[in-house]
Amino acid sequence: MAKASGAENSQELPLAGRRGLLLVLSSPSGAGKTTLARRLLAADPLLCMSVSVTTRPPRPGEVDGRDYRFIDAAEFARLQAAGELLEWAEVHANRYATPKAAVLAALQAGNDVLFDIDWQGARQIRDRMGEEVVSVFILPPEGQALERRLRSRAQDSEEVVEQRIAAAAAEIAHWDEYDYVIVNADLERSLAGLAAILAAERLKRRRQPGLADFVEEVLAGL
Repeated sequence: MAKASGAENSQELPLAGRRGLLLVLSSPSGAGKTTLARRLLAADPLLCMSVSVTTRPPRPGEVDGRDYRFIDAAEFARLQAAGELLEWAEVHANRYATPKAAVLAALQAGNDVLFDIDWQGARQIRDRMGEEVVSVFILPPEGQALERRLRSRAQDSEEVVEQRIAAAAAEIAHWDEYDYVIVNADLERSLAGLAAILAAERLKRRRQPGLADFVEEVLAGL
């Protein structure tokens, strides 16, 4: 199957001395990026999820430390003032951010880090981390499908749903800031495309620092 194939290919990389990459996923709410992120994580042991901090309350089923770290506004301000955040943004009157230390440690260990963040956070990470970032924007197949997905969640109030629908157009307007775009009309096809992007980015020369020594060994054996 396409999903397993993409994960298996990516695990065969020569990882000695390799520094990880940052895979950033963004989309309007309801376009399916969270489902894609979870499926990709389940298929790829070399990929870990960046756990954001947020000032919003947990939704039903969310677990502190797994889905988000839920903190108050005072703690958020402290982390920001101490320079402990890689990026931060305000969305629907709540604040979200990525703690810096865990991400840098994962990169140094040769692991890849997956981000489920909005365009504001994606822009900040690109500005700070440069070529270590691979960004993908997830689009819905059409506007009515996006609204149906938002309403089918049955977790948010009508007021919140309307706010998210209104914000979708502004979010989509930033699609052209991303390296790749996936139209999520079919989940399995979108997942296969996402796995292919990750596999290709891992194979770039600059992400395989051990290649020069490997090539020398090959030549010496001729």
